[in-house]
Amino acid sequence: MRVDPFSVPLSSPLSTARGTISERSGFVVRYDHRGETGVGEATPLPGWTESVDACRRGLTDAAAVAEDAGHTDVLLSLDAASVPAARHGFATALLDADAKADGVPLYQWFDSERQCDRVPVNATVGDGSPSETADAVEQAVKAGYDCCKLKVGKRTVDKDIERIRTVRERVGDDVTLRADANGAWSRDQAEDAFDRLAPLDVAYVEQPLPADDLAGHAALRGNGVGVALDESLVDRRVDSVLDADAADVLILKPMVLGGPGNAHTLALRAREQGVEPVITTTIDAVVARLAALHVAAAIPDIGACGLATGDRLAADLATDPTTITDGAMSVPQTTGLGLDPAEVQPDA
Repeated sequence: MRVDPFSVPLSSPLSTARGTISERSGFVVRYDHRGETGVGEATPLPGWTESVDACRRGLTDAAAVAEDAGHTDVLLSLDAASVPAARHGFATALLDADAKADGVPLYQWFDSERQCDRVPVNATVGDGSPSETADAVEQAVKAGYDCCKLKVGKRTVDKDIERIRTVRERVGDDVTLRADANGAWSRDQAEDAFDRLAPLDVAYVEQPLPADDLAGHAALRGNGVGVALDESLVDRRVDSVLDADAADVLILKPMVLGGPGNAHTLALRAREQGVEPVITTTIDAVVARLAALHVAAAIPDIGACGLATGDRLAADLATDPTTITDGAMSVPQTTGLGLDPAEVQPDA
C-alpha cells in the first residue's frame, strides 16, 4: 500500500459554513491486489469528514496493517464513522483492483447485468440576484443541462422565492429545479418556503432544516416539494434517517460514507424503502469523482446526480476520461475506474 499526499487549487474559492476553501488536499492511495494495482483517493472536507491530519494518521496506520495482513484487516482498521475519507481512499483502490482483475468497469463489478453509458447530472448555481441566477441557469440549459440546483438560504425566503420564480419564468417548465438550503431555515421559514415553492414546481429542497432536526424534516414531507437530506447523514447512520421517515431523497457522498461500496449499499437500501438516492462528490479530484460516477452508474434509473464538479478545480490528478454532453456524464467502459494508476500524479 502506497500513500502520496496531494493538493490541487480550486478555480475559485468555495465558501462553507466552516470557512472558505481555496484548495483540496488529500492522498492518493495505491494498493496491489489480485495482480492489479488499484488507485484510490482520500480527500477530507472539513465539516463532512475527518481532518487532513486524522486522515493521514488513519492511512499511515492502515499501511502498517497492510504490511502484515490482507485487505479485510486493512478495511477493518479504517472506521467509516471516524475516518471516512481514509477508508474511501483504500476501499476505492481495492475495488479498482478487483474490477480490473475481473475485467469489468467498476459499475459492472457492483452489478454484472448493468450496461450504462451515461449518468444524468445537474448543474449547480450559486447565490446571486434574480437576474444573475436566471442568467446562470439559462447558460446551463443552453449547455445541455435539464436539471439545475440553486443555492438558497443566504437571503430571506422572500428574496429566494423571487429568484426561483424569475428562473422558472426564464427557462420554462421543462427544466427540473432543485434548491439547497444547507440547513439555513427554521421550521416556520421552511413551511413558508415549501408552500410557495410548490407552485413553482421545485422538485425538492436539500437540507431545509438543521441536520439534527429529523422530526422537522419528516413534518415537511408530503406538501408538494420533496425533502432531501445531506448534512443529516454526517453524524448519524442512514438507517436512523430512513427509520425516521424524514426524507424523500438521500444525498449520498461516497467520501463521507467511507467508500463507493458503502454508498452503493446505502443507495439500494434507500431505494427499497421508497427513498431516491442522489450520488454527489465533495468537490473531489478525478479519482474520487470517477468512483462516485461508477456508484451512480450501478443504480438503475438514477436521477440527475451532483457529479459535474471537475470544473471547480484549477488542476487535477490526471486527465478526466469523462465528458458531459446534454446534461449527462459519460461512464468509462474500460476496466476498473477507467484510469491508469501510472497516470495519476499527485504533483500533476
